[in-house]
Amino acid sequence: MQFSTRSGIASASATLDPPPSPMPSSRRNFLTSSVVTAAALAASPRPARAAAAAAAAGREYYELRCYHLKADTRLKASAPRAPVEAYLGEALLPALARRNVGPVGVFTEIKVDKPKGTSEPVVDSPLWILIPHATLESFHTVSADLVTDPQLQAAGAAYLQVEKAKPAFERVDTWLLRAFASMPRLEVPAFSKAKAPRRVFEMRDYESHSELKALNKMAMFDEGETQLMRDLGMNPVFFGQALAGPNLPHLRYFTSGSTLEAHLAGWKKFGPDPRWIKMKDDPRWANNTSRNTARFLVPAACSQL
Repeated sequence: MQFSTRSGIASASATLDPPPSPMPSSRRNFLTSSVVTAAALAASPRPARAAAAAAAAGREYYELRCYHLKADTRLKASAPRAPVEAYLGEALLPALARRNVGPVGVFTEIKVDKPKGTSEPVVDSPLWILIPHATLESFHTVSADLVTDPQLQAAGAAYLQVEKAKPAFERVDTWLLRAFASMPRLEVPAFSKAKAPRRVFEMRDYESHSELKALNKMAMFDEGETQLMRDLGMNPVFFGQALAGPNLPHLRYFTSGSTLEAHLAGWKKFGPDPRWIKMKDDPRWANNTSRNTARFLVPAACSQL
């Protein structure tokens, strides 16, 4: 999205009545952009406009939180995970459920040895929280409402009233993401609904060196990569464009498997698939990612995913 600012010059003769005050630039810009937007919509075919509006209306927003527990500038020693997990399971998730927000994912990280197909817990792992919102308004109103929720405050008192000398976390990072057109809503695999005990999730974030290249990588997913992952049984859960938070611009997504072995098998099929080879060799998608970070996650006991 691009914004432009125009400045105007108003002059008047001393012998004439003073002219009306110049329109504030913010108001002038709003009117100008509104006219341009209306003209663009009018020029579009009506079915295309309707489809675009419907797609935009149905795309969810995701709040992704990372509770850092490893000692750094605030913590003298790494914080235990139990107090934060108790707050999430006993206070935050029930409060979100009362507002029809969910399912909410709560995860810790594991270290994976891909050749061996084995894993082990990450020491001092952060807690990752994925909260879906049907609309941007939900993200805003729910977040504001939770601050004054008496039930949440009572259930989470031990966490919320923690001593300054013994904080529950080092810090919390938060991202706001918007769902891709190719996957407008979070999809929960059957094994996740059944709470398969060995289910695993992989979170990837693809950073880009410019905003346009980040949009280009999103388009690559929307034009085939998302569907390919579905076809190969990689069980994507969501794809999101990061709108706010650290390390922009980037996108982020989850794939999953009933077991680590099943999940890794899906990725083994992805690389040599001729559809992927064709996409990655297409010059339209060249150089659209500068860094790819993968984290393997397992659900905490309170997780709804």
